Amino acid sequence: MSKILFVLTGADHLTLADGTQHPTGYWAEEAVTPYEAVRAAGHEVVVATPGGVVPPVDRGSLAADYNGGQENADRVAEVLASSPEFQHPVKLSEVDLADYAAVYYPGGHGPMEDLAVDADSGRLLTLALSSGKPLGVVCHGPAALLAATREDGTNAFAGRRLTGFTNAEETQGGLADKVKWLLQDRLVELGADFRQGEPWAPYVVVDGNLVTGQNPASSAPVADELLKKLSA
Repeated sequence: MSKILFVLTGADHLTLADGTQHPTGYWAEEAVTPYEAVRAAGHEVVVATPGGVVPPVDRGSLAADYNGGQENADRVAEVLASSPEFQHPVKLSEVDLADYAAVYYPGGHGPMEDLAVDADSGRLLTLALSSGKPLGVVCHGPAALLAATREDGTNAFAGRRLTGFTNAEETQGGLADKVKWLLQDRLVELGADFRQGEPWAPYVVVDGNLVTGQNPASSAPVADELLKKLSA
């Protein structure tokens, strides 16, 4: 059994361009689906957040429409409420990568508020990428990659093939004209080789030990890829 580190946002809102706060957090499916896959494979999950705060779930992600009906929405909410890993996270600043076999970042708009500028997360991502350990990042989780700056000022993910929540999806979701910046634009600006599939359809990009998923529907295949790499 290996320990897998899940790095979640500690932000319960995203500050929009007009200064107002949009309620958010992490996206439930992107945390629960890989969590259940990793646990089913016999591995242990440790959740880390900035400051060790209990990660806030985006309440919208618990809606029936996003979970295939109310029954599964209730099940997902129960998993999050009853799993001690999500209720008792460790401090991101105290994480030692050597203790973990893989690292995973789910999305939700929360990472755009805190992880995008979190130096501890940036150092962890830089180390994880160079370590060769499986590193999975989904949806808005790649916002955290913006903080992965090397000592020479370059971004660790420049030139890497990856994906994330697209401009098209942000537009269709209704926030593109309200946010301060768009994730796809920022990833392109840092020099990443951004790839994208159809909006809302599962789409995964694998580049060495880096596994990225475009949207919530991509969380299950990203988890599958991480587990394949762990068992290889």
